[in-house]
Amino acid sequence: MQYAEKDKRYKLKERIPLVILHYLTGAFAANAYMLIRFDKRFWIPALLCFALAFVLPVFCAGGFPGKRLKGCYYGLKMILMFLVSTCVSAIVFAVTMVYIGKEGFFSWWPALVIPYTAELFYFWVGIIAVYINSKQLGLKYRLIGLFCGMIPIAHLFALGMIIKKVDYEIKLEYAKNKLDIAREKEQVCRTRYPILMVHGVFFRDFDHFNYWGRTPAELERNGAKIFYGEHESASPVSVSAQQIADKVMQIIREENCGKVNIIAHSKGGLDTRYAVSMLGIAPYVASITTVNTPHRGCEFADYLLGKAPQKLRDSVAAGYNAALRKIGDFHPDFISAVTDLTASKCQELNQEMSGFDMKAHGIFTQSIGSVLFRSQGGRFPLNMSYMLVKAFDGKNDGLVGEGSFQWGERFTFIEPDNKRGVSHGDIIDLNRENIPGFDVREFFVELVSDLKNRGL
Repeated sequence: MQYAEKDKRYKLKERIPLVILHYLTGAFAANAYMLIRFDKRFWIPALLCFALAFVLPVFCAGGFPGKRLKGCYYGLKMILMFLVSTCVSAIVFAVTMVYIGKEGFFSWWPALVIPYTAELFYFWVGIIAVYINSKQLGLKYRLIGLFCGMIPIAHLFALGMIIKKVDYEIKLEYAKNKLDIAREKEQVCRTRYPILMVHGVFFRDFDHFNYWGRTPAELERNGAKIFYGEHESASPVSVSAQQIADKVMQIIREENCGKVNIIAHSKGGLDTRYAVSMLGIAPYVASITTVNTPHRGCEFADYLLGKAPQKLRDSVAAGYNAALRKIGDFHPDFISAVTDLTASKCQELNQEMSGFDMKAHGIFTQSIGSVLFRSQGGRFPLNMSYMLVKAFDGKNDGLVGEGSFQWGERFTFIEPDNKRGVSHGDIIDLNRENIPGFDVREFFVELVSDLKNRGL
């Protein structure tokens, strides 16, 4: 990814003297007891430093996009200052005990209680700010922090994980904002034709929960014009394809744009291919990009449908169809949608569409695939299906095998240098999660930028 190289150009610019001053004021305020013991007037600078410890992080860095990221940075600096102050307090307390430890409990207890109280303030202000503002901690890390917070040693590991997660979130978002500002005039995603984004099976296009996560906003910031398929979530390929074809023609009429570029995920790629090959919309499509689409189907789906008792299949289908009606489907058909994802059915579909030459019609085609390295890397239910898919289809993204992704003139396989890989949901930013080694938003910016450079 080019983003890794660009990221090096945009480091978080902190005002290091202010950061150091922040740590020093916090540590001094917490450990001023010995000075106050000898001269009561030291209460004034101690209280002043205590107040400054809560104010200085606001000025330690600038250029953050929005209050949320500023809040994350503020909370992280308070947590780090808490750790520095705690280490200083431990040393100061040890020295204090050497000098006044023999004077009795009432002489040295303030040297323990005062730093402890001050550092509690530092910690809770920091952790609350992080919990409120971070989008990357998620429920998992928040619960780890809560449950491990009172367990010695474990609380240090939990705090370390939280710091690492939030620090990466801050630096990544800061870098992306700088990058977008630097290329704002270029409008690298302003393609000749608008982008139609087509979702996969069992999902809908919602106003308040974008199927494509943060990606559309990033594309629009860089000049793209985005539309959505808005088709039903669980229909046979032929039915979904007709809905997509209708949507393409609607965009052509309303925008007078001549053609569209289609980016389709999962089953949406099969729906799109069928719409273009069989339903006459080829003259209105400039390009098709399929993302983790099972072009040759899923062997494990054949197995499940073949082995599951009819009564169980009917029961599961009824439950899904009832749920899908509640999210907007008028005629959900769970069994037909799943059947069209089997290897046997995809073979039939490919045969049916084989007579249509995309390239001959001037349509640029490409496909994308990714791999999940271990089941723990995928969110539910992909963490459950990963091993089953692996048994039938080999390397996979939690749902689709590697051998099923490739289609079109160009194929991009994402195999990042990390322990978890990129799942079927990660590839569309479904979970809004920052994945080390793979920036999904920048990946799509580069993908759409390439379409622009091709004149599409």
